[in-house]
Amino acid sequence: MPRPYWSGQVQISLVNFGVKLFVATEAKSQVTFHQIDRKTGERVRHQKVLASAVETAPEEAADPVEKSQIVKGYEYSKGHYIQIEPEEIAHLRVPSKHTMSVDHFVDEAEIDPEFFEKPYFVVPENDAQTEAFLTVRKAMLDTKKIAITTIAFGGREHIVALAPAGDGPVGGMMAYTMRYAAELRQPDEYFRDIRKHSVDADSLSLAKELIKRKAGHFQPEKFIDGYEVALKELVDAKLKHAPIPRDEAPAAKPGKVVSLMDALKKSIADKAADEDEETPAAKPKKHALKLVKSTKAAPRKAAKAPKRKTA
Repeated sequence: MPRPYWSGQVQISLVNFGVKLFVATEAKSQVTFHQIDRKTGERVRHQKVLASAVETAPEEAADPVEKSQIVKGYEYSKGHYIQIEPEEIAHLRVPSKHTMSVDHFVDEAEIDPEFFEKPYFVVPENDAQTEAFLTVRKAMLDTKKIAITTIAFGGREHIVALAPAGDGPVGGMMAYTMRYAAELRQPDEYFRDIRKHSVDADSLSLAKELIKRKAGHFQPEKFIDGYEVALKELVDAKLKHAPIPRDEAPAAKPGKVVSLMDALKKSIADKAADEDEETPAAKPKKHALKLVKSTKAAPRKAAKAPKRKTA
């Protein structure tokens, strides 16, 4: 098992138990780049140097500053800094560095998806902590609540949502770091210019039918990074001295839809034709939802954004 990203206590009133957090995501990119000099093909290295050395002799190679000599500095006035040593930051008095104190519990559907940031796996710190861990987890499952707390790591204090993972009697929890309200832009600034328009009842009925026909289960394993695929094709073509695949010219921007009703009717007809040609083996399996549920990456109800209010 990898090394935990954070270890500490979860405290709920007088109840507390030790937990370990593990990062639940990992980078899967297969194509990485280095910076190289166009003329020589040599790799370019970045070094930290004194600003004064660059300003006085920009054409000359400056001596790099040793890592041990570099500290953080806060600019309190132009060109004047106070130095902050790593030890001083390490000993900041922040209680949530060691303990996630649960302030309150909320309904799962109460949190809009835009607040969620990054997922972590949460497990008991050791066997002695398992009883309290599983008891609180089961209580959260039965009451359909998630815990809201804070945790300090990575140079800041984060809001955290703690949620049970899975529905079984034994299992783990998920911790989701969240954005602060002040970090989210106000939606009115972007939505206020949308012109009001009455919705035709017949068009609405057809739109609902189109959605119904295209409804299915979320299967994240079916999605791949198309940008990554295109990068690999580019690299392979250059290695083989083959023609480089290029992006096609984008189609002309669609003009005003002459008849929304006709577009909806044609979309439904095309979907019906696709379903007639689809073989039974190609249809989604009935257990797809159960598979996704067991490997979820967000609280169970948070993913149902269309049923909740928009921000």
